Amino acid sequence: MSIQDIRPEKRRLRAECKQRRRAMSAAQKAQSDAAITERFLASRQYSENDILFCYVSTEIEADTREILHRAIADGKTVAVPRCIDGTRKMDFYILQDMSALEAGAFGVSEPNPAMCKKMTDFSAGLCIIPALAFDKSGYRLGYGKGYYDRFLAEFSGETLGLVYDCCFYDHLPRGKFDLAAQWVITESDIWKAN
Repeated sequence: MSIQDIRPEKRRLRAECKQRRRAMSAAQKAQSDAAITERFLASRQYSENDILFCYVSTEIEADTREILHRAIADGKTVAVPRCIDGTRKMDFYILQDMSALEAGAFGVSEPNPAMCKKMTDFSAGLCIIPALAFDKSGYRLGYGKGYYDRFLAEFSGETLGLVYDCCFYDHLPRGKFDLAAQWVITESDIWKAN
């Protein structure tokens, strides 16, 4: 299947996943976020990696803020992305305190480069990948801009996705440039990608 063939289906699935996430009550979202966070922090992937590359979640994503707080407190090197203006690329900056975040591209919190050191070594660590959905093979339905696919093509560490059970599919449409996560964590389980 060519990329052009799957674009309408990806658009439909993006709208479906956004609707499912927005339909979660505040209590349901908080409970799901807590379960995902607890499962992640208890995982081998977290305990064995001293470097964590992690996005700062938006309102409809599985919450990563507690993960960021805990990783900083645990003495891990925590790097968060910042979009590079005029490109579809991003840099990662080492975050030592949540106060170094500011409003950035697409309404996402990003590191303030004046307050954070730029990360240049992508040969190791664990990258938590944002997505609207994942499937059992680790493929993701991103937001359609390609930032993470470009980054992951050059990343040598482990990769993991966090997603709500309601947006975890048996199979998602994928294009030739889509890259799979090695692991996916939901409220109910941790999955090794097929």
